[in-house]
Amino acid sequence: QVQLVESGGGLVQPGDSLRLSCGASSIELDYYAIGWFRQAPGGEREGIACFGSAERDVVYLDSAKGRFTVYRDNAQNTINLEMTNYTPEDPAVYYCGAALRCSPRPVYFRAWGPGTQVTVSS
Repeated sequence: QVQLVESGGGLVQPGDSLRLSCGASSIELDYYAIGWFRQAPGGEREGIACFGSAERDVVYLDSAKGRFTVYRDNAQNTINLEMTNYTPEDPAVYYCGAALRCSPRPVYFRAWGPGTQVTVSS
């Protein structure tokens, strides 16, 4: 069972940048596509971006295009979600998941990290 751990969440101000990391072993990162999702209270889990060996880096969420990027840090064995120009619409619990291929649909992901909370200060 692939083990994923998110890190980097916290409190940010509108307009700030924040980097979230999803850690796994290098073998797992070579084998699985890693997707980033978020879930706001009362909402559904929505796909943000994904990094895979076939898809490389892809951003699905329209509101994230031009602001969020996803990439692999080989030195740290992480798939990072770099978020810029954070807005009050972005707060949620952010999750990373592992799948055989990238997809914006959480149903295809077979393993998940525990999530990391990102909130915005007023």
